[in-house]
Amino acid sequence: MEADRVSTVTTPARAAAARAKSEPEADAGAAALKALWARPAARKLLVLAAAAAVLGPVAAAIHGSGTWPSALTVDLTKPLTGASDWIIDNRDGHWAFLYFFGHISGAIIGAVHAVYTVLLALGWAGVTAAAALIAWRVAGVRVAVTALASFAACGLLGMWVPTMRTLALMIVAVAVSVAVGALMGLAAGLSDRTFRALRPVLDTMQALPAFAYLLPVVLVFGIGVAPAVLATVVYAAPPMARLTALGLRSTDRGVLEAVESLGATGRQRLLTARLPLARRELLLGVNQTIMMALSMAVIASVIGADGLGDRVYQALSTVDVGSALAAGIPIVLLAIVLDRTTAGAAAPGSPRPSRLPRLWAGVPQGGTGGHNRTTGRTRRTTAWLAALAAVATAALATGDKPWPDGWTVAIAAPVNQAKDWMVDHLYTGLPGIGGTADLAAHYTAWVLDPLRDGLLALPWWGALLLVAALAWLIGTWRTALTAVLSLAAIGVLGRWELSMDTLSQVIAAVAVTLVLGFTIAVPAARSPRVERLLRPVLDVFQTMPQFVYLIPVVALFGIGRAPAAAAAVVYALPAVVRIASEGLRRVNPGAMESARSLGATGGQQLRQVQFPLARPQLLLAVNQAVVLVLSVVIIGGLVGGGALGYEVVFGLAQGDLATGLTAGVAIACLGLMLDRVTQPTKGARDGA
Repeated sequence: MEADRVSTVTTPARAAAARAKSEPEADAGAAALKALWARPAARKLLVLAAAAAVLGPVAAAIHGSGTWPSALTVDLTKPLTGASDWIIDNRDGHWAFLYFFGHISGAIIGAVHAVYTVLLALGWAGVTAAAALIAWRVAGVRVAVTALASFAACGLLGMWVPTMRTLALMIVAVAVSVAVGALMGLAAGLSDRTFRALRPVLDTMQALPAFAYLLPVVLVFGIGVAPAVLATVVYAAPPMARLTALGLRSTDRGVLEAVESLGATGRQRLLTARLPLARRELLLGVNQTIMMALSMAVIASVIGADGLGDRVYQALSTVDVGSALAAGIPIVLLAIVLDRTTAGAAAPGSPRPSRLPRLWAGVPQGGTGGHNRTTGRTRRTTAWLAALAAVATAALATGDKPWPDGWTVAIAAPVNQAKDWMVDHLYTGLPGIGGTADLAAHYTAWVLDPLRDGLLALPWWGALLLVAALAWLIGTWRTALTAVLSLAAIGVLGRWELSMDTLSQVIAAVAVTLVLGFTIAVPAARSPRVERLLRPVLDVFQTMPQFVYLIPVVALFGIGRAPAAAAAVVYALPAVVRIASEGLRRVNPGAMESARSLGATGGQQLRQVQFPLARPQLLLAVNQAVVLVLSVVIIGGLVGGGALGYEVVFGLAQGDLATGLTAGVAIACLGLMLDRVTQPTKGARDGA
């Protein structure tokens, strides 16, 4: 009985003690949950986890948990094939082709022929002198010397005539691209509604691979110069449109209000305030348009564009590294000259008349200024007339010879010999170690195949949730929705398996690119000497056509997915190194000095100060690596890369609009999804 009374007494006491002990634990758990919910990233993940718990079983019960369900696909083969057949049947007789598309094609062909005729009439001396003179007037003496040496190098390589063909094509294509892009940008810059309407159009124009829209252009315009120019315009006009809109929309409101208060009309405000204030963005748009157009020089050769691109494309078919390099170097030189010239025009304080010849440098500065200004203009006009007379004299002296006979240097043979030596010694390698062939086989078997199999084994609804999580963590819900819809569109088009194959190649190549890029960027950011040594190498690698990289990697790695990945790494590496090194270099010096004063080592400064503070630039480097790698992986379909790249190339080669265009749209959706999951969005920190 005594024991029962003790038990009866102690049981409530124990219960009270247990409740007292559990209450702090419950309070601590609630506080931890509340603190977790206060973090935007954790809140987003919890919302997605709840959505997965509810929607995942429903989706799996209805459509399964394997690859994309066939019930959710749409077959566009019949309508696209019907459209292709109609175009072929009516191309020679329908009024739209005879009186609209035919006149456009004729105008483009006539313009390119006229420009090419003028370049040939000027001759090598006239073109070289004119290029140097324009570069001198716009960007200074150094760029003029660069232009002079670059055009001379094109002739020395025996590529003068192909260079002039490419230059004529690029002049017309850039002129049309600038005009179209400026009009689109003008409309987007002056109207918010037009800006919102044009943004997805520009996104599609830039994300859609060139091979995808080459086929529709060829169906309508045939093979030749006209479709090459139009395809280049589609690819090169968006940067001009975007930068024009940016310049107009970012005009200082105070200036506009001041001009408006003076009674200026809308047209006067545009011509006297908005366009002059947007000059830098407009010239930068021209610069980017030129670079994009030159990158299309080789791709346009697939549909009949003659010039340097055709030489590179022909060399690819025979794995002739020497000939490809001889044609690729002039493309690089043209890109460098045009980039430096247009960048000089966009620089603050340009144009720079003080860097011109000193024929008018002695103009007196005193007095009232009227007579002096007139004398200065007269001397400047005299200098320009003298320079133009020298150009005309040089052009007449050349006669009908584009480049003097015997003034060439053949580099194809020695380059091919060096390539053969590398193949002989690197392809098989040393006994017991292996070579590039073994490296390609191991990379495919140990990296690409497992990654592809893992992506294909992922449930389709799980892939959508994973993409939503990645995009929402660094962006807003709109970013996540765009990424999910892009990935879902790939499944609806019936290209899920091929897209996962392409995605595996992109992820693997991006990983290698980032490891190499960040490894090189760290010493480049810390040492000005290393940065100066790397700059010319990065310039060459970044401006070299994508096709040129495919030729040596095919010789070293054979045919397959590995050479496409290797070419993609080489092509994307310069952009990653530049962006990452610039971000690390611009870290706040005060933060670095504080870390050093606390005794942090170089590695600790890098991990705990530079990398965190340079996070936006590093994420931008990741984004650019993804975009550039994807563009080369698609072209890798020419060398056995397979997946979506092969379908696009196959559709172009066979004239199969349904296959080529559907795969191209899938690539555009894949690129849009990858862009959204790698590019931070404003407002993400606020949990939007």
